[in-house]
Amino acid sequence: MKNIKIYTLFLSAFMLLGIQELKAQETLEEYLEIAIKNNPKLQSEYAQFEAAMRKSPQVSSLPDPTLTMSGLGRMVETRVGAQEARFNLMQMFPWFGTLKARESAANLKAEAKFQSYLNSQNQLIFEVKSIYAELYALSEVIEIKEKNLSILGSYRELALSRFKSGAGAMVNVVKVDIDKDGAFTEIELLKDQLRPLRVKFNLMLNREATSAVIIKDTLIIPNNPEFDNYEEVLNKHPMLMGLEKQKESYLAQEIVAEKEGLPNIGLGVDYSIISKRADANPEGNGMDAFMPMVSVSLPIFRKKYKAAKEEAKFMSVSVENEMQQVKNELHSTLEMTLYEFRKSEKLVELYNKQLQSSTQANKLYISAFSNATGNFEEVLRMNQDILLLQTQKIEALKDGFIAKAKLDYLMIKNYK
Repeated sequence: MKNIKIYTLFLSAFMLLGIQELKAQETLEEYLEIAIKNNPKLQSEYAQFEAAMRKSPQVSSLPDPTLTMSGLGRMVETRVGAQEARFNLMQMFPWFGTLKARESAANLKAEAKFQSYLNSQNQLIFEVKSIYAELYALSEVIEIKEKNLSILGSYRELALSRFKSGAGAMVNVVKVDIDKDGAFTEIELLKDQLRPLRVKFNLMLNREATSAVIIKDTLIIPNNPEFDNYEEVLNKHPMLMGLEKQKESYLAQEIVAEKEGLPNIGLGVDYSIISKRADANPEGNGMDAFMPMVSVSLPIFRKKYKAAKEEAKFMSVSVENEMQQVKNELHSTLEMTLYEFRKSEKLVELYNKQLQSSTQANKLYISAFSNATGNFEEVLRMNQDILLLQTQKIEALKDGFIAKAKLDYLMIKNYK
Protein backbone atom coordinates (compact mmCIF):
# COMPACT_ATOMS: atom_id res chain seq x y z
CA MET A 1 0.00 0.00 0.00
CA LYS A 2 2.85 2.33 0.89
CA ASN A 3 4.57 1.57 -2.42
CA ILE A 4 1.36 2.39 -4.28
CA LYS A 5 1.16 5.79 -2.53
CA ILE A 6 4.78 6.56 -3.38
CA TYR A 7 4.20 5.51 -6.99
CA THR A 8 1.08 7.69 -7.16
CA LEU A 9 3.01 10.65 -5.73
CA PHE A 10 5.79 10.27 -8.28
CA LEU A 11 3.27 9.85 -11.10
CA SER A 12 1.44 13.02 -10.05
CA ALA A 13 4.70 14.93 -9.88
CA PHE A 14 5.73 13.64 -13.30
CA MET A 15 2.37 14.60 -14.81
CA LEU A 16 2.62 18.07 -13.25
CA LEU A 17 6.09 18.55 -14.71
CA GLY A 18 4.79 17.32 -18.06
CA ILE A 19 1.94 19.83 -18.00
CA GLN A 20 4.32 22.66 -17.08
CA GLU A 21 6.63 21.60 -19.88
CA LEU A 22 3.73 21.60 -22.35
CA LYS A 23 2.73 25.07 -21.20
CA ALA A 24 6.29 26.23 -21.81
CA GLN A 25 6.23 25.03 -25.42
CA GLU A 26 5.22 28.39 -26.86
CA THR A 27 5.35 28.88 -30.59
CA LEU A 28 6.48 32.13 -32.17
CA GLU A 29 2.86 33.22 -32.61
CA GLU A 30 2.18 32.55 -28.93
CA TYR A 31 5.24 34.60 -27.97
CA LEU A 32 3.90 37.44 -30.13
CA GLU A 33 0.55 37.28 -28.35
CA ILE A 34 2.30 37.50 -24.98
CA ALA A 35 4.41 40.45 -26.13
CA ILE A 36 1.44 42.40 -27.49
CA LYS A 37 -0.51 41.77 -24.30
CA ASN A 38 2.26 42.48 -21.77
CA ASN A 39 4.89 44.79 -23.28
CA PRO A 40 5.10 47.93 -21.06
CA LYS A 41 5.92 50.34 -23.87
CA LEU A 42 2.96 49.12 -25.89
CA GLN A 43 0.67 49.41 -22.88
CA SER A 44 1.95 52.94 -22.30
CA GLU A 45 1.20 53.93 -25.90
CA TYR A 46 -2.30 52.50 -25.67
CA ALA A 47 -2.92 54.37 -22.41
CA GLN A 48 -1.85 57.60 -24.16
CA PHE A 49 -4.38 56.89 -26.91
CA GLU A 50 -7.12 56.28 -24.34
CA ALA A 51 -6.18 59.52 -22.58
CA ALA A 52 -6.35 61.42 -25.89
CA MET A 53 -9.83 60.01 -26.49
CA ARG A 54 -10.94 61.67 -23.25
CA LYS A 55 -9.88 65.09 -24.51
CA SER A 56 -12.77 65.47 -26.95
CA PRO A 57 -15.57 65.74 -24.31
CA GLN A 58 -13.49 68.30 -22.44
CA VAL A 59 -13.00 70.72 -25.31
CA SER A 60 -16.41 70.25 -26.97
CA SER A 61 -18.50 71.00 -23.90
CA LEU A 62 -20.06 74.36 -23.07
CA PRO A 63 -18.42 76.37 -20.31
CA ASP A 64 -20.09 76.03 -16.93
CA PRO A 65 -22.90 78.55 -16.29
CA THR A 66 -22.30 81.21 -13.66
CA LEU A 67 -24.72 81.92 -10.84
CA THR A 68 -24.34 85.18 -8.95
CA MET A 69 -26.22 85.78 -5.70
CA SER A 70 -26.28 89.02 -3.74
CA GLY A 71 -28.05 89.84 -0.52
CA LEU A 72 -28.21 93.51 0.23
CA GLY A 73 -27.32 94.53 3.79
CA ARG A 74 -29.28 97.70 3.40
CA MET A 75 -32.53 97.37 1.55
CA VAL A 76 -32.74 99.04 -1.87
CA GLU A 77 -36.16 100.60 -2.21
CA THR A 78 -38.09 100.24 -5.44
CA ARG A 79 -41.54 101.54 -6.33
CA VAL A 80 -43.13 98.17 -5.54
CA GLY A 81 -41.07 97.35 -2.45
CA ALA A 82 -37.61 96.80 -1.02
CA GLN A 83 -35.16 94.60 -2.94
CA GLU A 84 -34.05 91.84 -0.55
CA ALA A 85 -31.92 89.54 -2.74
CA ARG A 86 -30.78 89.22 -6.33
CA PHE A 87 -29.87 86.17 -8.43
CA ASN A 88 -28.11 86.23 -11.80
CA LEU A 89 -27.71 83.11 -13.98
CA MET A 90 -25.61 83.37 -17.16
CA GLN A 91 -24.57 80.79 -19.79
CA MET A 92 -21.91 81.68 -22.37
CA PHE A 93 -22.00 80.15 -25.86
CA PRO A 94 -18.92 80.11 -28.14
CA TRP A 95 -19.39 81.27 -31.71
CA PHE A 96 -21.19 78.88 -34.03
CA GLY A 97 -19.01 75.89 -34.99
CA THR A 98 -16.33 76.50 -32.33
CA LEU A 99 -17.17 73.46 -30.24
CA LYS A 100 -17.37 71.25 -33.34
CA ALA A 101 -13.94 72.48 -34.50
CA ARG A 102 -12.42 71.79 -31.07
CA GLU A 103 -13.91 68.29 -31.04
CA SER A 104 -12.61 67.58 -34.53
CA ALA A 105 -9.08 68.70 -33.61
CA ALA A 106 -9.10 66.58 -30.44
CA ASN A 107 -10.39 63.49 -32.27
CA LEU A 108 -7.73 63.83 -34.96
CA LYS A 109 -5.01 64.02 -32.30
CA ALA A 110 -6.44 60.87 -30.71
CA GLU A 111 -6.36 59.11 -34.09
CA ALA A 112 -2.72 60.13 -34.47
CA LYS A 113 -2.01 58.55 -31.07
CA PHE A 114 -3.73 55.35 -32.18
CA GLN A 115 -1.59 55.19 -35.34
CA SER A 116 1.48 55.66 -33.14
CA TYR A 117 0.29 52.74 -31.03
CA LEU A 118 -0.16 50.58 -34.16
CA ASN A 119 3.34 51.46 -35.34
CA SER A 120 4.80 50.54 -31.93
CA GLN A 121 2.93 47.23 -32.04
CA ASN A 122 4.34 46.46 -35.50
CA GLN A 123 7.83 47.42 -34.35
CA LEU A 124 7.48 45.14 -31.34
CA ILE A 125 6.41 42.25 -33.58
CA PHE A 126 9.45 42.83 -35.78
CA GLU A 127 11.81 42.98 -32.78
CA VAL A 128 10.40 39.82 -31.21
CA LYS A 129 10.74 37.97 -34.52
CA SER A 130 14.30 39.25 -34.94
CA ILE A 131 15.45 38.09 -31.49
CA TYR A 132 13.63 34.78 -31.96
CA ALA A 133 15.58 34.32 -35.21
CA GLU A 134 18.85 35.14 -33.40
CA LEU A 135 18.07 32.55 -30.73
CA TYR A 136 17.15 29.99 -33.37
CA ALA A 137 20.38 30.57 -35.30
CA LEU A 138 22.53 30.33 -32.16
CA SER A 139 20.79 27.12 -31.03
CA GLU A 140 21.22 25.56 -34.46
CA VAL A 141 24.89 26.51 -34.70
CA ILE A 142 25.52 25.07 -31.21
CA GLU A 143 23.82 21.83 -32.25
CA ILE A 144 25.88 21.68 -35.47
CA LYS A 145 29.12 22.26 -33.58
CA GLU A 146 28.21 19.63 -30.97
CA LYS A 147 27.59 17.12 -33.77
CA ASN A 148 30.92 18.16 -35.22
CA LEU A 149 32.57 17.19 -31.92
CA SER A 150 31.24 13.69 -32.41
CA ILE A 151 32.57 13.68 -35.99
CA LEU A 152 35.98 14.85 -34.77
CA GLY A 153 35.92 12.04 -32.22
CA SER A 154 35.43 9.49 -35.01
CA TYR A 155 38.27 11.13 -36.96
CA ARG A 156 40.49 10.82 -33.89
CA GLU A 157 39.72 7.13 -33.62
CA LEU A 158 40.50 6.72 -37.32
CA ALA A 159 43.81 8.63 -37.04
CA LEU A 160 44.76 6.72 -33.89
CA SER A 161 43.96 3.41 -35.59
CA ARG A 162 46.12 4.35 -38.58
CA PHE A 163 48.94 5.33 -36.21
CA LYS A 164 48.75 2.04 -34.31
CA SER A 165 48.87 0.12 -37.57
CA GLY A 166 51.96 2.07 -38.60
CA ALA A 167 50.24 3.66 -41.59
CA GLY A 168 49.77 7.12 -40.07
CA ALA A 169 51.47 9.76 -37.93
CA MET A 170 50.65 10.67 -34.33
CA VAL A 171 50.51 14.30 -35.39
CA ASN A 172 47.14 13.59 -37.01
CA VAL A 173 45.71 12.66 -33.61
CA VAL A 174 47.17 15.84 -32.10
CA LYS A 175 45.62 17.95 -34.86
CA VAL A 176 42.19 16.47 -34.14
CA ASP A 177 42.64 17.24 -30.43
CA ILE A 178 43.49 20.84 -31.30
CA ASP A 179 40.33 21.14 -33.41
CA LYS A 180 38.24 19.59 -30.62
CA ASP A 181 39.60 22.04 -28.04
CA GLY A 182 38.73 24.92 -30.33
CA ALA A 183 35.26 23.50 -30.92
CA PHE A 184 34.64 23.15 -27.16
CA THR A 185 35.56 26.78 -26.58
CA GLU A 186 33.39 27.99 -29.46
CA ILE A 187 30.39 26.08 -28.10
CA GLU A 188 30.87 27.52 -24.62
CA LEU A 189 31.08 31.06 -26.02
CA LEU A 190 27.93 30.54 -28.07
CA LYS A 191 26.08 29.23 -25.02
CA ASP A 192 27.21 32.32 -23.09
CA GLN A 193 25.84 34.46 -25.92
CA LEU A 194 22.43 32.79 -25.58
CA ARG A 195 21.88 34.10 -22.05
CA PRO A 196 21.68 37.88 -22.77
CA LEU A 197 19.50 37.19 -25.82
CA ARG A 198 17.07 35.12 -23.74
CA VAL A 199 16.96 37.84 -21.09
CA LYS A 200 16.24 40.48 -23.72
CA PHE A 201 13.56 38.30 -25.29
CA ASN A 202 11.83 37.65 -21.96
CA LEU A 203 11.94 41.30 -20.93
CA MET A 204 10.31 42.29 -24.21
CA LEU A 205 7.50 39.93 -23.21
CA ASN A 206 7.57 41.54 -19.73
CA ARG A 207 8.09 38.28 -17.88
CA GLU A 208 10.79 36.82 -15.66
CA ALA A 209 14.22 37.26 -17.24
CA THR A 210 15.12 33.65 -16.44
CA SER A 211 11.98 32.13 -18.02
CA ALA A 212 12.62 29.29 -20.44
CA VAL A 213 12.54 30.20 -24.12
CA ILE A 214 11.62 27.22 -26.26
CA ILE A 215 12.67 27.48 -29.91
CA LYS A 216 10.68 24.91 -31.81
CA ASP A 217 9.63 26.75 -34.99
CA THR A 218 11.89 26.18 -38.00
CA LEU A 219 12.87 29.31 -39.85
CA ILE A 220 11.99 29.30 -43.50
CA ILE A 221 12.35 31.91 -46.21
CA PRO A 222 9.02 32.27 -48.07
CA ASN A 223 8.65 32.98 -51.76
CA ASN A 224 10.21 36.13 -53.13
CA PRO A 225 7.73 38.96 -52.42
CA GLU A 226 6.81 41.28 -55.26
CA PHE A 227 5.45 44.78 -54.63
CA ASP A 228 3.98 46.45 -57.70
CA ASN A 229 2.18 49.23 -55.84
CA TYR A 230 4.56 49.67 -52.92
CA GLU A 231 4.10 53.47 -52.87
CA GLU A 232 0.37 53.09 -52.29
CA VAL A 233 1.00 50.54 -49.54
CA LEU A 234 3.70 52.63 -47.87
CA ASN A 235 1.30 55.57 -47.74
CA LYS A 236 -0.89 53.46 -45.43
CA HIS A 237 1.95 52.83 -43.01
CA PRO A 238 0.97 53.82 -39.43
CA MET A 239 3.87 56.27 -39.22
CA LEU A 240 2.58 58.19 -42.23
CA MET A 241 -1.06 57.80 -41.25
CA GLY A 242 -0.26 59.18 -37.81
CA LEU A 243 1.51 62.20 -39.29
CA GLU A 244 -1.41 62.72 -41.68
CA LYS A 245 -3.80 62.83 -38.73
CA GLN A 246 -1.47 65.27 -36.96
CA LYS A 247 -1.50 67.51 -40.00
CA GLU A 248 -5.29 67.39 -40.16
CA SER A 249 -5.51 68.22 -36.46
CA TYR A 250 -3.38 71.34 -36.97
CA LEU A 251 -5.60 72.38 -39.88
CA ALA A 252 -8.58 71.94 -37.55
CA GLN A 253 -6.70 73.95 -34.93
CA GLU A 254 -6.47 76.82 -37.43
CA ILE A 255 -10.25 76.81 -37.65
CA VAL A 256 -10.47 76.73 -33.84
CA ALA A 257 -8.17 79.77 -33.59
CA GLU A 258 -10.30 81.62 -36.13
CA LYS A 259 -13.54 80.73 -34.34
CA GLU A 260 -12.18 81.74 -30.95
CA GLY A 261 -11.44 85.17 -32.37
CA LEU A 262 -15.20 85.72 -32.80
CA PRO A 263 -17.54 86.97 -30.05
CA ASN A 264 -19.00 84.68 -27.40
CA ILE A 265 -22.70 85.15 -26.72
CA GLY A 266 -24.15 84.92 -23.23
CA LEU A 267 -27.79 84.28 -22.38
CA GLY A 268 -29.11 84.62 -18.85
CA VAL A 269 -31.70 85.81 -16.46
CA ASP A 270 -31.71 88.27 -13.56
CA TYR A 271 -34.15 87.59 -10.71
CA SER A 272 -34.80 89.94 -7.76
CA ILE A 273 -36.82 89.18 -4.65
CA ILE A 274 -38.98 92.18 -3.64
CA SER A 275 -40.72 92.62 -0.27
CA LYS A 276 -44.15 94.26 0.01
CA ARG A 277 -44.48 97.89 1.00
CA ALA A 278 -46.35 98.49 4.24
CA ASP A 279 -46.85 102.22 3.75
CA ALA A 280 -48.63 101.95 0.40
CA ASN A 281 -50.17 99.43 -1.94
CA PRO A 282 -49.08 100.26 -5.50
CA GLU A 283 -49.90 97.97 -8.41
CA GLY A 284 -47.61 94.92 -8.33
CA ASN A 285 -46.72 95.53 -4.68
CA GLY A 286 -44.07 92.97 -3.58
CA MET A 287 -43.93 91.36 -7.02
CA ASP A 288 -40.49 89.81 -7.75
CA ALA A 289 -38.56 91.18 -10.71
CA PHE A 290 -37.57 88.92 -13.64
CA MET A 291 -35.34 90.18 -16.45
CA PRO A 292 -33.76 88.24 -19.40
CA MET A 293 -30.16 89.20 -20.18
CA VAL A 294 -27.85 88.98 -23.20
CA SER A 295 -24.08 89.57 -23.13
CA VAL A 296 -21.48 89.58 -25.88
CA SER A 297 -17.71 89.26 -25.45
CA LEU A 298 -15.58 91.71 -27.39
CA PRO A 299 -12.42 89.99 -28.76
CA ILE A 300 -10.63 93.23 -29.58
CA PHE A 301 -7.12 92.06 -28.64
CA ARG A 302 -6.38 90.22 -31.87
CA LYS A 303 -2.69 89.37 -31.51
CA LYS A 304 -3.24 86.14 -29.57
CA TYR A 305 -5.81 84.85 -32.08
CA LYS A 306 -3.58 85.68 -35.02
CA ALA A 307 -0.57 84.05 -33.32
CA ALA A 308 -2.56 80.87 -32.55
CA LYS A 309 -3.67 80.61 -36.16
CA GLU A 310 -0.12 81.12 -37.50
CA GLU A 311 1.23 78.58 -34.98
CA ALA A 312 -1.18 75.94 -36.26
CA LYS A 313 -0.29 76.77 -39.86
CA PHE A 314 3.47 76.46 -39.26
CA MET A 315 2.97 73.16 -37.39
CA SER A 316 0.97 71.86 -40.34
CA VAL A 317 3.82 72.74 -42.72
CA SER A 318 6.33 71.11 -40.36
CA VAL A 319 4.37 67.86 -40.24
CA GLU A 320 3.97 67.87 -44.04
CA ASN A 321 7.75 68.05 -44.45
CA GLU A 322 8.23 65.35 -41.82
CA MET A 323 5.82 63.14 -43.75
CA GLN A 324 7.91 63.46 -46.89
CA GLN A 325 11.08 62.61 -44.95
CA VAL A 326 9.47 59.53 -43.37
CA LYS A 327 8.13 58.44 -46.75
CA ASN A 328 11.64 58.70 -48.26
CA GLU A 329 13.12 56.73 -45.37
CA LEU A 330 10.49 53.99 -45.65
CA HIS A 331 11.09 53.72 -49.40
CA SER A 332 14.85 53.52 -48.90
CA THR A 333 14.52 50.92 -46.13
CA LEU A 334 12.16 48.87 -48.30
CA GLU A 335 14.64 48.74 -51.19
CA MET A 336 17.51 47.72 -48.90
CA THR A 337 15.38 45.11 -47.13
CA LEU A 338 14.30 43.60 -50.46
CA TYR A 339 17.98 43.33 -51.39
CA GLU A 340 18.77 41.61 -48.07
CA PHE A 341 15.87 39.19 -48.57
CA ARG A 342 16.89 38.23 -52.12
CA LYS A 343 20.53 37.97 -51.08
CA SER A 344 19.64 35.51 -48.29
CA GLU A 345 17.49 33.51 -50.69
CA LYS A 346 20.34 33.13 -53.18
CA LEU A 347 22.91 32.34 -50.47
CA VAL A 348 20.78 29.54 -49.00
CA GLU A 349 20.44 28.02 -52.47
CA LEU A 350 24.21 28.29 -53.00
CA TYR A 351 25.08 26.77 -49.61
CA ASN A 352 22.74 23.83 -50.21
CA LYS A 353 24.53 23.02 -53.46
CA GLN A 354 27.98 23.45 -51.91
CA LEU A 355 27.07 21.29 -48.93
CA GLN A 356 25.93 18.49 -51.21
CA SER A 357 29.19 18.58 -53.18
CA SER A 358 31.37 19.03 -50.07
CA THR A 359 29.74 16.07 -48.33
CA GLN A 360 30.50 13.84 -51.31
CA ALA A 361 34.08 15.11 -51.46
CA ASN A 362 34.52 14.53 -47.72
CA LYS A 363 33.45 10.90 -48.07
CA LEU A 364 36.04 10.42 -50.81
CA TYR A 365 38.80 11.98 -48.66
CA ILE A 366 37.92 9.73 -45.70
CA SER A 367 37.87 6.66 -47.93
CA ALA A 368 41.25 7.60 -49.42
CA PHE A 369 42.80 8.16 -45.98
CA SER A 370 41.41 4.85 -44.72
CA ASN A 371 43.06 3.13 -47.68
CA ALA A 372 46.37 4.93 -46.99
CA THR A 373 46.15 6.84 -50.26
CA GLY A 374 44.85 10.15 -48.90
CA ASN A 375 46.05 13.04 -46.76
CA PHE A 376 44.50 13.49 -43.31
CA GLU A 377 44.97 17.25 -43.66
CA GLU A 378 42.43 17.21 -46.50
CA VAL A 379 39.93 15.33 -44.32
CA LEU A 380 40.15 17.96 -41.56
CA ARG A 381 40.08 20.86 -44.02
CA MET A 382 37.01 19.53 -45.80
CA ASN A 383 35.28 18.94 -42.45
CA GLN A 384 35.94 22.58 -41.50
CA ASP A 385 34.60 23.70 -44.88
CA ILE A 386 31.39 21.74 -44.32
CA LEU A 387 31.04 23.18 -40.82
CA LEU A 388 31.51 26.68 -42.18
CA LEU A 389 28.93 26.13 -44.93
CA GLN A 390 26.42 24.80 -42.41
CA THR A 391 26.82 27.82 -40.13
CA GLN A 392 26.71 30.20 -43.10
CA LYS A 393 23.47 28.60 -44.25
CA ILE A 394 21.94 29.09 -40.79
CA GLU A 395 23.08 32.72 -40.80
CA ALA A 396 21.56 33.27 -44.26
CA LEU A 397 18.28 31.72 -43.10
CA LYS A 398 18.25 34.00 -40.08
CA ASP A 399 18.98 37.09 -42.18
CA GLY A 400 16.27 36.13 -44.67
CA PHE A 401 13.71 35.59 -41.90
CA ILE A 402 14.54 38.96 -40.32
CA ALA A 403 14.35 40.65 -43.72
CA LYS A 404 10.89 39.12 -44.28
CA ALA A 405 9.81 40.33 -40.82
CA LYS A 406 10.96 43.84 -41.71
CA LEU A 407 9.10 43.67 -45.02
CA ASP A 408 5.97 42.73 -43.08
CA TYR A 409 6.53 45.77 -40.86
CA LEU A 410 7.06 48.09 -43.83
CA MET A 411 4.19 46.73 -45.89
CA ILE A 412 1.80 46.63 -42.91
CA LYS A 413 1.32 42.87 -42.86
CA ASN A 414 0.34 42.99 -39.22
CA TYR A 415 0.23 40.09 -36.83
CA LYS A 416 -3.38 38.91 -36.51
